[in-house]
Amino acid sequence: MTLEECYVALEGSYADAISRLRSEKLVRKFALKFLNDGSYQLLQDSLAKEDYAEAFRAAHTIKGVCQNLAFDKLGNSSEHLTESLRNGWSDAAPALIEQVKADYQQTIAALNDLDPE
Repeated sequence: MTLEECYVALEGSYADAISRLRSEKLVRKFALKFLNDGSYQLLQDSLAKEDYAEAFRAAHTIKGVCQNLAFDKLGNSSEHLTESLRNGWSDAAPALIEQVKADYQQTIAALNDLDPE
């Protein structure tokens, strides 16, 4: 799939990404780097250890990267999770974790389907 189609599949904003990074080549480069970003694994590991401060940091990092790359759907769900974990565990966290997981999987699947250059 093309980069623009990838953004549709991951429910992001291709136009916003291009306006930030100024070229499709740079958007593609940084979007593909997301596949190797360890923040999601850190989030999972931190939650398993009940280290909510570290989970907050990981969710915050995911949110920031997604905002920069205009991965809107995952950015929004990770923002909600970030706020939920800001002061430790909250009752809203379990549902938000599941949403981030689903959105992350959707994003990764779309990026993996991206046509090579």
